[in-house]
Amino acid sequence: MVFWKWGFVGILCATFVFTIGAVEHGQNHPTERISGSAGDVLEDNPVGRLKVFVYELPSKYNKKILQKDPRCLTHMFAAEIFMHRFLLSSPVRTLNPEEADWFYTPVYTTCDLTPNGLPLPFKSPRMMRSAIQLISSNWPYWNKTEGADHFFVTPHDFGACFHYQEEKAIERGILPLLQRATLVQTFGQRNHVCLKDGSITIPPYAPPQKMHAHLIPEKTPRSIFVYFRGLFYDVGNDPEGGYYARGARAAVWENFKDNPLFDISTDHPTTYYEDMQRAVFCLCPLGWAPWSPRLVEAVVFGCIPVIIADEIVLPFADAIPWEDIGVFVDEEDVAQLDTILTSIPPEVILRKQRLLANPSMKQAMLFPQPAKPGDAFHQVLNGLARKLPHDRSVFLKPREKVLNWTAGPVGDLKPW
Repeated sequence: MVFWKWGFVGILCATFVFTIGAVEHGQNHPTERISGSAGDVLEDNPVGRLKVFVYELPSKYNKKILQKDPRCLTHMFAAEIFMHRFLLSSPVRTLNPEEADWFYTPVYTTCDLTPNGLPLPFKSPRMMRSAIQLISSNWPYWNKTEGADHFFVTPHDFGACFHYQEEKAIERGILPLLQRATLVQTFGQRNHVCLKDGSITIPPYAPPQKMHAHLIPEKTPRSIFVYFRGLFYDVGNDPEGGYYARGARAAVWENFKDNPLFDISTDHPTTYYEDMQRAVFCLCPLGWAPWSPRLVEAVVFGCIPVIIADEIVLPFADAIPWEDIGVFVDEEDVAQLDTILTSIPPEVILRKQRLLANPSMKQAMLFPQPAKPGDAFHQVLNGLARKLPHDRSVFLKPREKVLNWTAGPVGDLKPW
């Protein structure tokens, strides 16, 4: 009886998603505008609304690090590199620091990779402290605010806490010298010690050209109901299987590995990008941190992201209407994923797909080379512009100090 039940549901849903796909990609299918405040903010133009001064640091803080390991250009934290390149030629850049609204310090803190390509953040605190000591000694602008009108790109798993394990990151906390600065970071989780108030949360880097090279014809039906490729258990770092992804990924596998509606596996096929374009829903569960590049890929490929990460703060949340384009599932409800997704009305799915088809939505998730209007670079600048003008309280009295330069682990105080 169970077999026949699932067989019937499988046939029904296969027909359902085929219909959805055909409608979504039909020639007369319109793209739905993102209405309301989110859409208005998404399409803002930051040019003319702020000026940014870029500190010129010795190349050991950026270019030389990249020269040692060009892989940094393609990993998920590469936004720090491309943001630097973008700002050097951006119309918001000013060469006169006296007229600057914001100051940017280009430090490549994630470009220290293992042979497997994983970033090691252990040198990052010393490196960042060294850069701040340099700008505070050679320019007067840091000392006027102790960084309150400065921003830093810190795309580590847990941002400026500079550790890839959450417990260690929480124990370290945000680097003390960055407590007054604005952080541009991938990490976002409400009420978390590693998410600073006023941070600008950005998407992880996903290579735009690589994704565009795998586009398939728009009329291709979405014949996969739920799609996911990735780890369910991280045996090497979490042998007992309960800590990684807070057990959410393990729950997906144990509950749906034999479900015909779920195309899930640890394999990463060469058709991965094409498969996402054939799927209605793409699972975006947390891993060690609450986000992953799957979120970017899902939006770019028009696959409705199923976000499984409690209390997540999503990229550009004041500009992108995540509730309208995605599906949110609490970690404790993963076992009911099939019921949750099959109960969504077809008209709701169609509207989410139409919103995802809006080019401005996809553009906002990418860091293209060269930059394009409305892309992730511009969304960062929009975020900075919305924080202007600076409150008078950010400017300190002469010789006034707020930050504790000797705070933090002893190892962080060593010269870099």
